[in-house]
Amino acid sequence: MDLTKQFFKYVSQNIFGLLGTSCYILADTYFIAQAAGTDGVTLLNLCLPIYNFIFAIGSMIALGSATRYAIAKAQNDARGQRYFSNAILCAVLASIPWMLAGVFAPGALLRLMGGDVGIVALGIPYARIFLLFTPFFMCNYIVSAFVRNDGDPSLAMVATLSGSLFNVVFDYIFMFPLGLGLAGAALATAVSPIISIAICSRHFFKKENTLQFVRQMPSARLLGQSCQLGVSGFVGELSSGVTTTVFNFLLLGLAGNVGVAAYGVVANFALVATAIFNGVAQGAQPLVSCCYGQNDRAGARKLLLLGSGTVLVLAAVLYAAVFGLTDTFVSWFNSENSLQMAQYAHTGMRMYFVGYFFAGFNIMAAGYLSAVNRPAEASVTSICRGMVAIVVCSLVLSAVFGMSGVWAAFPASELLTALLTLFLLRRKKAETA
Repeated sequence: MDLTKQFFKYVSQNIFGLLGTSCYILADTYFIAQAAGTDGVTLLNLCLPIYNFIFAIGSMIALGSATRYAIAKAQNDARGQRYFSNAILCAVLASIPWMLAGVFAPGALLRLMGGDVGIVALGIPYARIFLLFTPFFMCNYIVSAFVRNDGDPSLAMVATLSGSLFNVVFDYIFMFPLGLGLAGAALATAVSPIISIAICSRHFFKKENTLQFVRQMPSARLLGQSCQLGVSGFVGELSSGVTTTVFNFLLLGLAGNVGVAAYGVVANFALVATAIFNGVAQGAQPLVSCCYGQNDRAGARKLLLLGSGTVLVLAAVLYAAVFGLTDTFVSWFNSENSLQMAQYAHTGMRMYFVGYFFAGFNIMAAGYLSAVNRPAEASVTSICRGMVAIVVCSLVLSAVFGMSGVWAAFPASELLTALLTLFLLRRKKAETA
């Protein structure tokens, strides 16, 4: 198949899959807003960084291991099989501290995220349930990434969408007809990755399957090799958590729980936007790695250009939708009709989403750098956008401009990262020439 056609096939299917994942978080937020009002949205926004950190670990192990596997497969290296088994085993081990926190200290974790007494009391059942299901969240990332890299992106998409649809439907069933409240929302979210894994498992019974589970002890060496290429995925996921945590503390100081609830609306739509651009980067990754493994540098560069053009078009469509429907989007999560929250969220949506014109390129470029075995540059780009730039910009701009400075921090940090990323890409090109 033509490389361009392959690109759009993999990217479109991966976008739909990741959109499903992010949309179930939107559904969570909507139902929780109806059940618990502003406090419920505040609680979910305090939990989002915990979700992000769990997903970041799963993403790092999954994307790094799957990329190593794809490169080895393109080079006909049978040792690539070990990456799949090692990824599953390491993810299970990495889940244990989170499960222990769910059993013994969910309240302490919520207090650490900034929750007051009322929010902590409301959120303990919710946090306990989703923390206990951490292994399934991480393993879902791994199974989906390997199935996609083994030439079955359609099944990975169907599995992810099915899990997300289950979550949306059972969010409602558990919360309202069965009367489980926030615990019901957590239970629906926790079961959805199990549905996705079960559907992805069909791939292992197909004759096209080349994946095998190898009986082995967990290998720190293989994990380290994988994490080198998975750092961009880790920081990409973690950046949402870092941003949310920093913004939550700044907004608590500037506007209290209402400010955090307003950011909760912005952050949930931002998850959808980030999923779209991660879909482009992760969809292109198997193809870029294959080109790299076959020493087809021209093909890899073509995929980078296709990805960059695609994210720019998607950013324009996304911002047009956000700008035209700002008040409608905000109203979905403002069940108490708080005028102050609506004003904060209105301004925040329109300022914050400008950043995706740069964020899309940064996510695509970091994914490309990992896929062509350039972990150092991928890490620099990802750490800049996910940690350094966003923290510095938010602290400086909020001190100078207050609430508007908080909203402007995301576009400013992504612009700075885009300039750095362009420099890294052009420097390598000049060195090669």
